Amino acid sequence: MSSEQNPAPDTAEAPASVEPRPRRLTYAAALAALEGAALVIGGVWILVLGLTGAPDDRQQAVTGGITLLVLALLPLLAARGLLLRRGWSRGPAVITQLMALPVAYNLLQADSMAIPGGIALAVVAVAALVLLVSPATTRALGIKGPGWAE
Repeated sequence: MSSEQNPAPDTAEAPASVEPRPRRLTYAAALAALEGAALVIGGVWILVLGLTGAPDDRQQAVTGGITLLVLALLPLLAARGLLLRRGWSRGPAVITQLMALPVAYNLLQADSMAIPGGIALAVVAVAALVLLVSPATTRALGIKGPGWAE
């Protein structure tokens, strides 16, 4: 690069404001990433057991594992978007939490070792929802609601 050429600033990566990322936004991203990682681990676990073990239905086990791996993309992409302060990322993050609540409810209805998992999932989903709708998160993502016209 010659001395006359200057690299163009990467405005697509940095938000318009230079305020530091609120901790609530970072925590929400961490919870979404945790859920995505749990889905990846669960998907790999089911896929490996389906391929190497003796499941009742191998095709169903493989399909379930692949489905969990694909579903993991939603919270993982949302977590990345939240960390980068992208306004679009709040929607997928909220959808992930709303999808997690019925799963947590079903786990709580089980009469087994799934109950602690249901409690943990419900706590994470509710905490993430609270963090995602907080005013600090909304401002940091540049989301404007009704009456916020400038």
